[in-house]
Amino acid sequence: MIGIDVGGANLKVADDNGIHIHYCPLWSGAPIAGILCQYSKERNTGAAVVMSGELADCFENKTQGIAFIVNAVREVFPAARFYGTDATFHDRPVPELAAANWLASADFLREKYPDALLLDIGSTTADFIPLSRFSSLKGLSDLARLQKGYLVYTGMLRTPVATLLSSVDLDGIPTPVSTEYFAASGDAHLVLGHIRENDYSCDTPDHKEKTRGASLRRLARVVCADLEEIGENGARQIAEAFWERQQALVCDAVHRVTKETETTTVVVAGLGSALFARVLRGIDLSQEIGPAADALPAYAVREVALRKHGN
Repeated sequence: MIGIDVGGANLKVADDNGIHIHYCPLWSGAPIAGILCQYSKERNTGAAVVMSGELADCFENKTQGIAFIVNAVREVFPAARFYGTDATFHDRPVPELAAANWLASADFLREKYPDALLLDIGSTTADFIPLSRFSSLKGLSDLARLQKGYLVYTGMLRTPVATLLSSVDLDGIPTPVSTEYFAASGDAHLVLGHIRENDYSCDTPDHKEKTRGASLRRLARVVCADLEEIGENGARQIAEAFWERQQALVCDAVHRVTKETETTTVVVAGLGSALFARVLRGIDLSQEIGPAADALPAYAVREVALRKHGN
């Protein structure tokens, strides 16, 4: 049995050999089946699958996206089962499969952390999941989660810097920013030491190096400058301003949801688990389950499938 999470930007796999994360942008025609072939030792290998990639804009609608992903996975794993927002496994494309990956994580963790809020912050989004309310979470779409404050589109790698900053103080001078896609959250976090170069798994805004120096150059462009104009200190000020805003956005959401749901503990997963666990004084799930915390839905859906159906 393997677990698979098909996102719009990443394809994540959990198997007996560990966790495997592939940059797989569906909007660029990334081959799901081609990537998955390396994990299929036998045609009857079991696979438990969740998805969120059906929203990619290469599809006309979610129905088309769901069907595409189901068919692509079943090319390699004909017996694959797909977890839905009804907390049930399905063997065909149904609307309930859309964006159910977060619920699989909740299904897996709710017994061990019954009074916790799960914050899963990865490359693109932050999910805020009150594990004590599992029954009421069933059926929630991403639209509903956005409206309830359970989903915030900010992440550790792919968030454009200009989405959170309208201006930045450069040596005390208020400076408006360009709304071009010059730099991403991955650049800010790399410059600040929150991630390593090999954590920057997605493409960069300029399709160039994933190094600290290249990130500094991209950050400088946010204020229409070369790095030589504002220096490393100026570029770092942009990174710090972005981080301050992102931190406030995520922490405000955590505090709002914990108050609303009377949650007592925060458990943090995803690429940002260690960083936000420190900020929130929460439990870093990577200390509990290791690298699986960076691909929690893939790991979780496998465990849920094994729990419900065995080997």
